[in-house]
Amino acid sequence: MATEDGIIMDGKVVRDALLAGLRDQIMAAGTPAITLATVLVGDDGPSRKYVGSKHKQAQSIGMKSVGVDLPATATQAEVESAVKNLVDDVAVHGILVQIPLPANLNEESVLDLLPAAKDVDGLTTASLGRLVRGIDGHIGCTPLGVMRLLEFYGITTSGKRAVVVGRSTLVGYPLSILLARKGIDCTVTLAHSRTPNLAAVCREADILISATGMARSITSEFVKPGACVVDVGISRTESGIVGDVDFEAVKKVAGFVTPMPGGTGVMTVACLLENTLSAARMQGVAI
Repeated sequence: MATEDGIIMDGKVVRDALLAGLRDQIMAAGTPAITLATVLVGDDGPSRKYVGSKHKQAQSIGMKSVGVDLPATATQAEVESAVKNLVDDVAVHGILVQIPLPANLNEESVLDLLPAAKDVDGLTTASLGRLVRGIDGHIGCTPLGVMRLLEFYGITTSGKRAVVVGRSTLVGYPLSILLARKGIDCTVTLAHSRTPNLAAVCREADILISATGMARSITSEFVKPGACVVDVGISRTESGIVGDVDFEAVKKVAGFVTPMPGGTGVMTVACLLENTLSAARMQGVAI
């Protein structure tokens, strides 16, 4: 969507196109049985709503979905047993454990049970290791969503300078690896709160991505004129959800910019389903 300022990178448009493409692939293959399983522990309202949206979108494109719901009182052994059952079920191609888990549970021990082929959230040590080594696997849904946005809007990456602000293993670190990959070919700087002269470093970026969760911390002074600015941060304020990027100011400087909400966040479930389709292929489903 174009404005008198920069081009707004509408995540809803990209999500819908991605879902339509996945649906077409499944239908063209004769609608084989592809199954996504989720594990939800406890009664957290937002988590329950988010898991529900995953099932709804999976079914809308011709996938099957299975939900395993456990009470907040579930023990470590009970949660691990539920995950192991899904791992052993050859009819289940992708498994997502909704995090965070209740505080009394060891999250890493649960995630470590997921084989890389079925880890469609791309969160495990094995999946991150495959990303680093360039081995086929599943990329975290948020980083993958950012890459799909860049592709859809035709953002040139080869030879460009990218700055990623935030070094989490969920977003910042994998994004820096993806952008530097052969074929994408950015020169990448991974910046963070201890980076000296952060604004000056960001102004060097042709592609600026922020994933810190610091509300409106990326102001117009951080942005090179004409740059592509991608906002991954989410902060809940009294006025609603806002991102890392001071959107109203930055859109007057940037060539492309994502809104928040409506940008990267809405891509997550679609990318989860893209990973589930890839998981089915890895496990021998003819698609």
